[in-house]
Amino acid sequence: MSFNAINTATAGLKATQAAIGVVSQNIANVGTVGYSKRTITAVAQGVGNSSVSIGAIGRALDAASLKQLRMETSGAAYTGTLSAVRTQLDQLYGTPGSTTALDGVVNDFALSLQSLVNDPTSVAARSAVISKAANLASSIGTIANGVQQLRTASESQLGSDTAKASEYLKAIATLNTQVTAATDEGTRADLLDQRDQAINGLSAYLDVQTVDQYDGTVSVITTSGMTLVDRGAAATLSFDGRGTLSPEAAYSTDPETRGAGTITATTPGGSRIDLIAAKAIRSGSLAAGVELRDTILPQAQRQLDELAAGLSRSMSDRQVTGAPPTPDTTGVMDIDLTGLKAGNTITVSLKDAQGIAYNRVLVPYTSDPTPSIKLTDLNDPTAKLSLVDLRGTDPDLSTAVQAALGSDFIVEDQTSLGAGGLRISVKAGPGAQTLLGISASVTTPKDTTTFQSGEAQVPLFLDGTAKGKLYTGSFDGGSQLTGFAQRIGVNPALVANTANLVNTTANALPSDTTRPQFLYAALTGTDRTFAAASGIGGIEAPYSASVQDFAQRIIDAQGAGAATAQSLDEGQSIALATAQSRVASVSGVSIDEEMSKLVQLQTAYSANARVLTAARDLLDTLLRI
Repeated sequence: MSFNAINTATAGLKATQAAIGVVSQNIANVGTVGYSKRTITAVAQGVGNSSVSIGAIGRALDAASLKQLRMETSGAAYTGTLSAVRTQLDQLYGTPGSTTALDGVVNDFALSLQSLVNDPTSVAARSAVISKAANLASSIGTIANGVQQLRTASESQLGSDTAKASEYLKAIATLNTQVTAATDEGTRADLLDQRDQAINGLSAYLDVQTVDQYDGTVSVITTSGMTLVDRGAAATLSFDGRGTLSPEAAYSTDPETRGAGTITATTPGGSRIDLIAAKAIRSGSLAAGVELRDTILPQAQRQLDELAAGLSRSMSDRQVTGAPPTPDTTGVMDIDLTGLKAGNTITVSLKDAQGIAYNRVLVPYTSDPTPSIKLTDLNDPTAKLSLVDLRGTDPDLSTAVQAALGSDFIVEDQTSLGAGGLRISVKAGPGAQTLLGISASVTTPKDTTTFQSGEAQVPLFLDGTAKGKLYTGSFDGGSQLTGFAQRIGVNPALVANTANLVNTTANALPSDTTRPQFLYAALTGTDRTFAAASGIGGIEAPYSASVQDFAQRIIDAQGAGAATAQSLDEGQSIALATAQSRVASVSGVSIDEEMSKLVQLQTAYSANARVLTAARDLLDTLLRI
């Protein structure tokens, strides 16, 4: 009987001693990042379960909570990155209402034009217009340069984050191999902690989930279903960054035309997958970086380009609208397109035989080869595009427009309206379309130095700050709109002779307000059409407003975008903190709990020691008999 007692007490001492070791380890790792509380189970053994042995050393872990933590970590990295950059973007435009903010600079320019209207003879008023115009052009350019700096920073951060994510994948695969080779339970638990920490770290860069394998390894896959780690094999992530990004630099699935870097996963078998093209990354800092570089910041650039273009063309263009020859004429419209230049688009509004309204956009060009134009380059991305060939020294406008519209239309010269007067109608017959309207914005000045043409329009803003050229929205050799915000400048010929802000002809009176009034109205009161791609007023329809109003809408949109991003980040931070708390409640070490266990184990140790003492005394007594 004493031998049974000795065996039982000895086994109890060993089990208690092991449990005390686990508790000590837990206490020693309080606050250690990634450490999961260790647990040990005692297993009954012997006849009638009269003894005990040390069971397995495990980790306190809630798989559901851990999965939620990783998802929230990805979300927090995504919203945090967006919020930080959108806040920086919003700050580029200045504090709304201040004199240095974009809207304040536009308003100052408007006030200078209004002062010129009030006193066209004032040299100081003319000089103020030039000064305020130069300040406005400089402000737009500065903001646009800031946008591209943010794009370049996003490109650089994508490269850094991709390298770190790749290191995590390599580490996870290595730990998988080590886990399968580990024979000591304590060592295995440490390796599992390290692997979980690596997966948690990886989730900050992209959205991942894990699949447990029978041998103790895990497979890591994106939420889109792409496998990145399979047991001891991991994909390698790489990023071919492009350095400094220009407004023209854009991501493309075609490697030959791509102007920005992409994230490539190279599998152990050698296959290469473009993760951006495959839309395999949906959250984390990498997804945020791609969205910023390819969507949010390019849209901000487009808004500034549209503002610069609207500012330039509002001063130099005349708005023309088709009208029926007589009040009772239907299906026929006359329009004066005299002076039409490459990029001065013509919008023909139609209704098809099914009663569906749509636009035909005609884009003149003079380059060889024929320019390549995307629908997103147009104000209306839902329109049908046709090109008008104006190549040659003296192109026949009616013939060119007829070729662009096709045989369902009739285009005739109407020189009574001007050299570029046209009469456009739709041929009658089954399935015929209905002509609803025709409009165009025609750049009136023939060059950058002719001011006394009798027209109110004047090339105040040019494409370029030194020897600038007329801005017409041309697509010859590429889109003139792209990056125009960085290039816009004041016409140096007007800087040299500010009187041309007033003189429409050589004999015009210095007090003539015709041109100043036109310029002021063009900026503040005349609606222009801005592209749907700017995102102002929606992403599917063009936005009509004055240039001054459009500038205000840009600031409003960026402010709202920054506020929304901050709000989402705050909400996501709360979700992340909640997930971290849930994991900590299960896996975290509580000093109070561990100390309580230690007291219990010390009592058990003492009890087992007393049993051994009693058994020893009993044996001594028996031996003395």
